[in-house]
Amino acid sequence: MAEDEKKEKQEKKFPLMLIVGMVVFGLVLAGGISYFIATKIVADKGNGGAVQTTKHDPGQMIKMGDAKDGLVINVGGVNSGRFLKMGLILEVRPDKNAAPAEGKGASPDEIKMQDVVLHVLRAQKVEDFDPAKQEQLKEMIKSEVNKALGSDRIYDVYITSFVLQ
Repeated sequence: MAEDEKKEKQEKKFPLMLIVGMVVFGLVLAGGISYFIATKIVADKGNGGAVQTTKHDPGQMIKMGDAKDGLVINVGGVNSGRFLKMGLILEVRPDKNAAPAEGKGASPDEIKMQDVVLHVLRAQKVEDFDPAKQEQLKEMIKSEVNKALGSDRIYDVYITSFVLQ
């Protein structure tokens, strides 16, 4: 009879140990999945909210317009009487094939960039200069200047000052 009681206790312990083992395994599995989600997926989404930037060599910063005032543009048509004073800097991938600039004059690429920027800004309506549309304006400037230069040379566009009157 003592052996039967021992056998019953062992049989009760076996399913109990199996259940405990399965619970521990489930907790370890859940912890592993949680760790994966926290490190991979959430970290990727954290960067996704911002503009994705790719690593690149440091670009050359070129200020558009006058060194002191930046760009001063008549917007909304000739008769509108509205003016935009804007500080705009383009981060440009250095062209290794271009000849170094001589003297204080602007290089041909800088002249092309400034012409395209002025054309894009003059073509905008006054409503297009809304702060909510600033990123669209920057992307438009970037794409148009890249078209004019014939390659993806513009890394980014920075607006350093903005006065519309």
